Amino acid sequence: MGGTAVVGWGLPQLCRGMDQETTSWGKPQPTVAEVGPSPGLPAGADKLILVNYPVKSRSHTLLRMLRVPPAGIMVSGRRRFSGDEQPVGADSPEPRYRTVNYCVFVHTNHKQWIGALVADYALRRNSAHADKFETRIIKIADYPFFQAHQGQRYLRGGLMWKWDNDDLQSFTLTRFLPPELMGYQGRALVIDPDVFAVGDVWDLLSRDMQGKAIMCRRRSGTKGAEGCQATSVMLLDCSKLQHWRVEDDFQEMFDAKRDYMDWVCLRHEDAGTIGSFEEEWNDFNRLTPQTKMLHTTKRKTQPWKTGLPIDFRPQERFQWFPPRDWLGRARRQIFGEYAFLGRYKPNPDPNQENFFFALVKECLEKGIISQDLLREEMGKNHVRHDAFEVLDRVTPLAS
Repeated sequence: MGGTAVVGWGLPQLCRGMDQETTSWGKPQPTVAEVGPSPGLPAGADKLILVNYPVKSRSHTLLRMLRVPPAGIMVSGRRRFSGDEQPVGADSPEPRYRTVNYCVFVHTNHKQWIGALVADYALRRNSAHADKFETRIIKIADYPFFQAHQGQRYLRGGLMWKWDNDDLQSFTLTRFLPPELMGYQGRALVIDPDVFAVGDVWDLLSRDMQGKAIMCRRRSGTKGAEGCQATSVMLLDCSKLQHWRVEDDFQEMFDAKRDYMDWVCLRHEDAGTIGSFEEEWNDFNRLTPQTKMLHTTKRKTQPWKTGLPIDFRPQERFQWFPPRDWLGRARRQIFGEYAFLGRYKPNPDPNQENFFFALVKECLEKGIISQDLLREEMGKNHVRHDAFEVLDRVTPLAS
């Protein structure tokens, strides 16, 4: 296929009358129609694909459904805030098309939705080149193969665990989706929903990768000694990662052919294809003048969680002594997944708390996050219950 314009929004009048179908899991499925040369096509595109998608969607969902890796992927409409999937450009007198060469993905689940919205906003807020890249949010709920494995056992750290889509970090493996979502072309950066840009992300996104397929920072401590890479922030040359097939690789964990920890540590990758960037681009729990992206990776002190009951599973390893880990497994089996784990603690660095909530306040002022959404997330124990009190006392960030 040559240059192709993929249009998921903006031309509802042309899609009207197209039949809708339903997938095997009961959700609406897009109906696709191809249109030949048209005066409305952008330069370099020889085909138009119309998608009648009956529910709110994102371009990555459309691309996955279409399974097309075109030479140039054109997406209709203006660049939009992630989390706002309303049709854009539909009524604009001059619909615009953009080739997606650079994209930053924030991956998340329902528990970290507020963090993801703030992370997405910070990327654009703190970049002087926000017009040069797209930002998109990957939600695990958009990929039914994760839901289909709920409660099934998979290989992790040498043990068979139960897959739980409700875990705080169930989204982790979606960090390997961007190459597929980009049609295995272009440059992608993927970050966790607890990573917040302090500097200009374009400086990382546009850097010379020196022929590497992946750039990230190495883990420190025991994990680093074991060759584990920190994949919570990865710079990806998508054309070099055509072997990343997340649904197939995910299934291998349940067949005991792939270990979760080896996957997230990049131990399956050729070491010669992995490069390193400065730690400041994935600064673990540290906010200094040198920090480019703050990663609040210590879950127990994430600033928006203070005081809430802990809802993540502590790490376990297969070992007989000391007996902490097998006692932990017994606790889960007898009393429940999160019994006796206590509550989230305040972040020891007040500057990190202020930085996060100052971004939240700006999101509220700009309508990216509504007060109703914030209250809803507080009611679900996804956001601390005193969030509005914290917002009242934050110090605004410099412009």
